[in-house]
Amino acid sequence: MQKKKKKMSKTAKREAKWFYIFISPWLLGFIVFTLYPMVASAYYSFHNYNIVNIDYVGLSNYLELFSDHIFLKSLIVTGTYVLVSVPLTIVAALLVAVLLNQKIPFVSFWRTLYYLPSIISGVASALLWRWIFNGKFGIFNNVLAAFGIVGPDWFNSEKWAMPAYWIISLWGIGGSMVIYLAALQGVPTALYEAAEMDGASSIKKFFSITIPMISPVLLYTLITNMISSFQVFTMIYVISGGLGGPNYSTMVYVLYLFKNAFQWTRFGYASAIAWILFLIISILTVLMIKAISKKVYYVESGD
Repeated sequence: MQKKKKKMSKTAKREAKWFYIFISPWLLGFIVFTLYPMVASAYYSFHNYNIVNIDYVGLSNYLELFSDHIFLKSLIVTGTYVLVSVPLTIVAALLVAVLLNQKIPFVSFWRTLYYLPSIISGVASALLWRWIFNGKFGIFNNVLAAFGIVGPDWFNSEKWAMPAYWIISLWGIGGSMVIYLAALQGVPTALYEAAEMDGASSIKKFFSITIPMISPVLLYTLITNMISSFQVFTMIYVISGGLGGPNYSTMVYVLYLFKNAFQWTRFGYASAIAWILFLIISILTVLMIKAISKKVYYVESGD
């Protein structure tokens, strides 16, 4: 019996050794590319660091943020973008998922078509949309002109630049759409059949059965879309040429962080901006989970 325990111990040690060997590439990558940058940025946020010199300044970088009008502008611009784009993309993705969950011809083709934009390079997508929303010869304005509407010069207008990005945010609904589609296919058909016998309409079934049954997925996509929207960067950087114009109307949070770090070499100040973003996202995530989780329906294993 003791020999058997000893043999099992050797097996367990061998398995543990191989476990650490196999995860070592990921572990090394996490330490080098995630953990170390986070610790370093926290350290630099209390310093005036411009590659050449590094001086301890305490909370000066954080205090300066409250008097930085461009930083405050970026907070407002980003917050507005999140408030508009997140509900817009969630509703659009859910509606598309519901449509593609029906028995329609070439359904696999349509699912692929809607998902495809999610895997296209962000720079390529930005160049495409810059052409579509061009004020002089863009397709979008040509469509509006067909209905007698004179379209604005979208990206050169302080009023219309951000609304254009709200519309562009719909370009990336494919990822959420696939998640919703999987969730919809997991809803028991018996629930719909019972509702039909009670005379429930399609709208009633959608809000009384579909939404509650996929509510955990809705909460998940709400949080992940919120996080990604706060970090919007590539599209606006490419289209605005890294300026965030006109008149800072598209100066989103991460773009301002990027300019401080890599254009003005204010790495300490940029690190402080990054940690404020981390705190904002963390607080909002916790608040959303606490506020909504009670309304989320989780199917127990025995259900």
